[in-house]
Amino acid sequence: MVAQHLTIDQFFSRLSSLFDTCRTSTHGTICLTQKRLSHPSPSSSTSSPTANAAPFPDLSPDSPLPILVRASNGKSKERRDRKIKLSTVVQPDELEGFYTRYAELIKAGTPMLKKRDRSGRKKVAKAKKKQKGEGEKK
Repeated sequence: MVAQHLTIDQFFSRLSSLFDTCRTSTHGTICLTQKRLSHPSPSSSTSSPTANAAPFPDLSPDSPLPILVRASNGKSKERRDRKIKLSTVVQPDELEGFYTRYAELIKAGTPMLKKRDRSGRKKVAKAKKKQKGEGEKK
């Protein structure tokens, strides 16, 4: 099952609503990823590598490659039916405008999210440190 990528405007509108949804719920996670798309070369699958061929042809592409940007609400396997996945492909000539808009949306949406409660983790670490210190004194 291959889902179609959203247009950049659709991606931003849905990402904004994803931030709003997480802000209004009691807790939530938003996962943002991006990676460079590479197009497989037709000769690489049919012929064997030669001594003169570059070992990693993706390191120096002939032309700029597009970027795949993904966002999800981070639902686990148990709640997979409620998982929201968004993705868009950004062409190299659209990158500057995309990242400007992307940064604004992230800056606006991130403060709305609640910080993770890590006080329990700190208490456990402090108790272990105290217990370790008492063990050395004996």
